[in-house]
Amino acid sequence: MISGVATFAGTERYASRIGGRLPADHFRRLDGGPRTSSMGIGTYLGKEDAATDVQYQKAVTRALERGINVIDTAINYRFQRSERAIGAALEEAIGRGLVARDEIVVATKGGFIPFDGAVPRDAGTFFTETYLKPGIVTPDEVVGGAHCMSPRYLADQIDRSRKNLGLAALDVYYLHNPEMQLEELGADTFFPRLRGAFEALEQAVRDGRIARYGTATWNGYRVDAGTPGHLSLEAVVGVAREAGGAEHHFKVIQAPYNLAMTEAFTRANQRVGGEVVPLVEAARRLGVYVMASASVYQGQLTRNLPPVVAQFLPGLETDGQRAIQFVRSTPGIGTALVGMRLAAHVEENAEVAGVSPLSAGDFARLFTPA
Repeated sequence: MISGVATFAGTERYASRIGGRLPADHFRRLDGGPRTSSMGIGTYLGKEDAATDVQYQKAVTRALERGINVIDTAINYRFQRSERAIGAALEEAIGRGLVARDEIVVATKGGFIPFDGAVPRDAGTFFTETYLKPGIVTPDEVVGGAHCMSPRYLADQIDRSRKNLGLAALDVYYLHNPEMQLEELGADTFFPRLRGAFEALEQAVRDGRIARYGTATWNGYRVDAGTPGHLSLEAVVGVAREAGGAEHHFKVIQAPYNLAMTEAFTRANQRVGGEVVPLVEAARRLGVYVMASASVYQGQLTRNLPPVVAQFLPGLETDGQRAIQFVRSTPGIGTALVGMRLAAHVEENAEVAGVSPLSAGDFARLFTPA
């Protein structure tokens, strides 16, 4: 496996060499460490076949060539095939000197129980043979027939992801949609489980298998307080402090945010220090980096946007580019993650990197009534 992790020195080298032609504000900082591109490549969608694997390999390579050094995936994406496609792309790119390991930020997720390459003939037998009999999972640890976050399970999934990606260490490891457990079990059971998960992730940091961790959610941070499954970021960070002390490694969250789903910026649903604020402000106060998922809403925001969007987001040619620019211009958003299965998608979307994000004043005009 390829050793190393993303570092400030490495990503600064990348920003100077490959990103040197891009505006300086295309690169941000993750927890005071690596420089991260304002756009990242996501690998969620697509068929579970060899042709799609090759498409993703080419897309990842082109992203690295175009100044995008954040790669996002999950072990369950395309039944582990997305991780493996990224691994093949990284082996080739690093092997021929396109990038060095310390120049790229690779993030993956664990929580959903993944198949291996394809849907098995008998899912129950697969689960029993792969996870129950070896003692990796016990039935009471599984929620919804698909989700687990026990320490043994996470340790197993981290090692499977490391093998798939061909990396000795992962830059970001997310607990994937933990709100599933909260909705099913309630807070009294959920938070002790969360602490156990975070203790396991802190141990993985000490072991050098991951560099930092966080949570990747869909509804958890987005819904109103009092809604089943609502996650308090302040409470989650508090659990990280219990698990890892003041120097804990809970450093990043991922949540959906786009032109159609603005809750992370507009909905005050997070209580921090007695004040109720939106998620991105809560993350700023708590020292947590925000990666936005679904920046183009799985392609729904790449066409037929109202003409006024082009007026407020100038200098771009397509609606997809404008949707990305909206996300990466939002105060408090670090990286806009965009699913890019084809190199052609990368070519179009990477053009956004050459345009500076909107100023805070210009961005505010988007939310100012005419």
